[in-house]
Amino acid sequence: MADGEWEQAGGALHRRLREVIAERSLLTGGAFTLASGRQSSLFFDMKRTMLDPEGANLIAEAVLRRLEGMDVDAVGGLVMGAVPIVAVACAKSFPARPLQGFFVRKEAKDHGTARQIDGNLVRGARVAILEDVTTTGGSAMLAVEAVRGAGAEIACVLTVVDRLEGAAATFAAAGVRFEALLTRDDFV
Repeated sequence: MADGEWEQAGGALHRRLREVIAERSLLTGGAFTLASGRQSSLFFDMKRTMLDPEGANLIAEAVLRRLEGMDVDAVGGLVMGAVPIVAVACAKSFPARPLQGFFVRKEAKDHGTARQIDGNLVRGARVAILEDVTTTGGSAMLAVEAVRGAGAEIACVLTVVDRLEGAAATFAAAGVRFEALLTRDDFV
């Protein structure tokens, strides 16, 4: 489902998700350092939306709507930003269209299973990498590379908010479909 279709099909959902993020997660007026190392006066503290009952439900519903029609077996992403999204999307996907979930660490654990990827990812699966906020796309690309290394195929990277600072170009260069539920422009 393309951006315009998502806004039309899920109009009320799209508007409410934007409102909740604006109320709970949008911070302005400070000097924030982003994961990319860039400085910004606008910051999305998405944990405040992802860990709110309404916010979590809205994100899960929006993710599942965006994935409609895509051949996807599992959803996953990089620790920490993707974990709450993966959990709620997996839970909400059952029983209509059960999606398996997994998460990717930046590095393999040094104890226990010593895995970099935990959860339910199998070789040959088609997956959607989920992300809370993208700037340059670097964090999600770590997950893309690990998942490809595990023998799975990337159907898309789906972010809740794209800051419009280079992520689309990063994914295009890697041959990865990129989708955003909302962009920075929805808030400024």
